[in-house]
Order: sequence, then C-alpha cells, then structure tokens
Amino acid sequence: MSDDLLKFLENQISLENQIVRSVSDALEKIDNEAVSMALRGVSLDSSKHTEMYRSAIALLTRSSAALSEKQLEIQKTVIESHIKMEETVIKQLEVRLPSVENEKVALLLNAILMDERRHHKLLKTLLEILVKGETVTGGDWWDAIWGDAPGLWT
Repeated sequence: MSDDLLKFLENQISLENQIVRSVSDALEKIDNEAVSMALRGVSLDSSKHTEMYRSAIALLTRSSAALSEKQLEIQKTVIESHIKMEETVIKQLEVRLPSVENEKVALLLNAILMDERRHHKLLKTLLEILVKGETVTGGDWWDAIWGDAPGLWT
C-alpha cells in the first residue's frame, strides 16, 4: 500500500467536501428550480464520492471479515429486492419519456434514467460478487464500485 495513494484519497475527500459546502452556499442564492436541483444532485454525488473514497481507504488499510451465511443471505435478499425496484423505475421512465414535451422535464427524467441504469448495473455486479463468495477480491469490489464511472480509465 502506498502512502501516496492514501494521501491522494484523503485529498479527494477534502475536495468533494469543498464541493458540498460550495453547492450548499450557492443554493441559498438560486431561485431556478432546475439549476437548484442539478446542483443538489452534484452535492449528493459528491457526498457519495466522499464515502466511496473512505471505503477505498478502508480497503487499503483494514482487513475485512468474512461474511456469515446469515449476513450473506440478508445482503443477497436486499440487493435482489432493489434490482427489481430499479427495473420497475427504469421501465416506467422508458415508457413515459418519449411523451414528455417539456425539454427541461425531459432532461431531468433522462438524468434520473441514466442514474437508475447505473444503479441497476452496480447492484447486479454486487450480487454476482456475493454469489462468488470466497473468491471475491479487493479488485472485484473496486471494479463493482468504480468500473462504470465515466472517465476514470480513459
């Protein structure tokens, strides 16, 4: 494990927290609902990124305990349930979007659809990793979390 990588991850956490604070300050001054919503979405993603960086640090600095059979089943059940819910949302958006004439609403719904598709893919990957059981590596978790993130590997 590289101290340089840990410092990088900690710096990224700091940058993401700056984004959250900046958006929070800006939202008080913005009356446009679409712009406000987009900025809130950026802020939420930055909060999520902070947690992902913290998880990366934990993967590098701590050893994880094996899952009990009970925990494994709980996680599988939760993930399978959420996969079904994501499928429902995706199908409903795909049916409705073509008839939405308001460009701003269509933009927002398309952004939601893209998020839902990404969530669906992530959940399916997590389920596959859980099913693999003991053969899961740190790289598998890393790929599940970051593998679909745009711009990371190019």
